[in-house]
Amino acid sequence: MTRQWTRLGAVVVVCSVLVSGGGTPPDRTSAGPAAIDRTAELSRALGRLAEPVVREILDAMLVPGAVVYIRTPDAHWQWAFGTRVLGQDDPVLVEDFFRVGSTTKTMVGTVALQLVGQGRLALDDPVSRYRAGVPNGDDITIADLLNMRSGLFSYNENPSFAATMDDDPGRVWKPDALLRVGFATEPHFAPGAEFRYSNTNTILLAAVLEQITGQDVGSLLANRIFRPLGLSKTFYPEPGDASLPAPSPRGYLYGTNTSALTSAVLPAAQVAAARTGELVPIDVTNLDPSWIGAAGGVISTAQDLATYVRALVGSDELIGSELQRERLASAAPLDRRDPAGIRYGLGLESFGPMLGHDGAIPGFQTFMGYDPTTDITIVVLCTLRDGPAGGRPANEIAYGLVRALIAE
Repeated sequence: MTRQWTRLGAVVVVCSVLVSGGGTPPDRTSAGPAAIDRTAELSRALGRLAEPVVREILDAMLVPGAVVYIRTPDAHWQWAFGTRVLGQDDPVLVEDFFRVGSTTKTMVGTVALQLVGQGRLALDDPVSRYRAGVPNGDDITIADLLNMRSGLFSYNENPSFAATMDDDPGRVWKPDALLRVGFATEPHFAPGAEFRYSNTNTILLAAVLEQITGQDVGSLLANRIFRPLGLSKTFYPEPGDASLPAPSPRGYLYGTNTSALTSAVLPAAQVAAARTGELVPIDVTNLDPSWIGAAGGVISTAQDLATYVRALVGSDELIGSELQRERLASAAPLDRRDPAGIRYGLGLESFGPMLGHDGAIPGFQTFMGYDPTTDITIVVLCTLRDGPAGGRPANEIAYGLVRALIAE
């Protein structure tokens, strides 16, 4: 049987609904009393379905703040949770800016595919055509970078690099310096042999795009994605700019970047202390985003990410129909019933029925997904990368929502 999002559909098929925590209520001036009552009823039903799922995970994982967004063909529900500043009464709002981490990879990948469509780049081009000194560069293709199958070591897994992030968070990293760290360690495997997620892939891909176009990656994203899609609250920060625009929450991290190389799970005693409030996460908001750069530096809002992921997955306006079909096929869901069953394609991930990407950087964790079969969008933004006992909160919330909304 084909799975349908029938529980959600039963809630919202009658009319569009907007529930915005801290935002603007829907305009109902032209609706009659019966329509207003029905809208309110549907709003409450949708909130009753989604909100307990979100709150349970936020509480269990001790997430300071979050924004959750759901859009269906007939409804739009979003809500803000928690506080911007730990220990203060400063509520998160749905329009707040967040660092959105590795969702950036889909944007860089989209620019690469645009250049493929223009004949300026080919998926089977070896990276040595554009950059010397890449380990196995003659055999690594552009497609390998997009598919995370290059075998290149991810520079952020280097212990010295992680220690510098902890000890000197204001350091500004140039992309070439990141690549030198990545290239200094032996590749994990021959190109194309396996899948292994590596930030080095996207930093290298962005360098190739800059070489071909003569434009920096920030300009490429703005000119080719943000402006065409009307993403007025999405941008790529300048090197050395560690600020977040207002309004925005702080971002937090349990443990350190160095300890996370071994495990993001805290020792049992520290987990217990976190649950009692004796141990609080570190504010890492101002970690300079140049450390992640083109692999995860973008800043955005829930609304903009929802607009973006719908265009990314649900239309061919960004890369054309032929490449869009190839991209979607490369990340086709392994099992639509299992949102935690992840598959990676050409700069795109699938999570059961949802296609998009997640992002995890110190201080923030993001999920954006769109199901082209049911026309449903889910975006989750959190101000914590890992729960003290492990797990990525935005992903867990998204998985929980999918499971709650899907029925046989």
